[in-house]
Amino acid sequence: MSLHIYDTASRSMREFHPQVNGTASIYVCGATVQGIPHIGHVRSGLNFDVLRRWLARDGADVTLVRNVTDIDDKILTKAADHGKTWWEWAYKHELEFEKAYDALGCLPPSYAPRATGHVTQMVELMQRLIDKGHAYDVDGDVYFDVRSLPEYGALSGQKLDAVEQGETAVRGKRDPRDFTLWKAAKPGEPSWPTPWGNGRPGWHLECSAMATTYLGSTFDIHGGGIDLIFPHHENEQAQSRAAGDGFANYWMHNYWVTFSGEKMSKSLGNTVSIPVMLEKVRAQELRYYLVAPHYRSHIEYSEEALQEAVTSYGRIESFLRRVAERVGQVQLRGDMCPDFVVAMDNDLNTPQAVAALHNKVRQGNTALADGDHDKAREAAECVRRMADVLGVDPLSPKWNDQSSADLGMRQALTTLVDRLLVERQEARKSRDFARSDALRDQLLEAGIAVEDTPDGPQWTLKDD
Repeated sequence: MSLHIYDTASRSMREFHPQVNGTASIYVCGATVQGIPHIGHVRSGLNFDVLRRWLARDGADVTLVRNVTDIDDKILTKAADHGKTWWEWAYKHELEFEKAYDALGCLPPSYAPRATGHVTQMVELMQRLIDKGHAYDVDGDVYFDVRSLPEYGALSGQKLDAVEQGETAVRGKRDPRDFTLWKAAKPGEPSWPTPWGNGRPGWHLECSAMATTYLGSTFDIHGGGIDLIFPHHENEQAQSRAAGDGFANYWMHNYWVTFSGEKMSKSLGNTVSIPVMLEKVRAQELRYYLVAPHYRSHIEYSEEALQEAVTSYGRIESFLRRVAERVGQVQLRGDMCPDFVVAMDNDLNTPQAVAALHNKVRQGNTALADGDHDKAREAAECVRRMADVLGVDPLSPKWNDQSSADLGMRQALTTLVDRLLVERQEARKSRDFARSDALRDQLLEAGIAVEDTPDGPQWTLKDD
């Protein structure tokens, strides 16, 4: 099976065929850098990082563009409220987003363009639209004429009669449904010169200009959060195709992180910021929590669900480290687990992919218990390959931050604990339960918790 993805535009699963074999071009709507990022913000970046890793696993040349919206009404308002210049406010929070993406293991984008660096391309796009009769200017404002494009609404399924852009009604606009491409300059606001007067760009115009600048007039995949389908992505597609660009061949949208049933957003005051989250759990555990659910499913945030993810990830990590300590180096070489491939090719079905990963962990633990080191190593290598695609491989340089001394101490501890566990298992087989319980209590006193599982006893260091 080849990769099939759910295409928002056609509302169907479609087999992925890139424009150029061996490549993939992806544009992802990035951050509007108005504040500290929360887990709802970074979910999109993580989901498309997994897509990128999956496409690249066989050597495909993937170009991923993730833009930065650094000029916006919200940025201007927040900067003014805090007595900062807009560019200082935007850059400060751009760095916070980059720090969050890096902390959570996102591969750097091929390009990370800022909106303010592409005004020339925006002016050119507006001129093309005006020349073709799809846009018009009114006292320095430039609007897109939605009635000029019969297929307007195709992406979101909106009927033109029901469209509401959420923009303020102004004098001179031909139709209240026409959306803003360019805003005439206002006192105290940043502006750039254009043939229609000084001003600043509208949000939708920015992304069309940046996407086509780096990926060409037609590219493979446009991604972003489900909340962007209308009006942002609808308007991007409309203005781009009206100008004569093919634009995106596939549209992919990730769902929200919710909090008590509501979308996580700053305006609702229900955000969970990345810096705060990374005080609770390790970055790789948070990433696992956010990529394990299907990208087209809501994540209802709770502390309990987060801790379940931490425990689940710990099983993967514990298995790989025990194999490395007992058997030796665990490589990333070899073929991908077939069940994992089927899951990922089915619209990045990460829940099924994670299930395949844990199934291989169970097989590997059984092999360890049986003393079959070759089979344990084989299972561990398969687990590493799957975890690497998800960006959570515990043995990768990104996450394997233990020092040589730490590893040596753990290897020594593993040897001693495993000997006691073997002795305990022998006591249980001979029905000497008093001896078995005494060994378990001895380990517990040393800070080691033992759990009897269908795959044999598993041990972890006790939490304080």
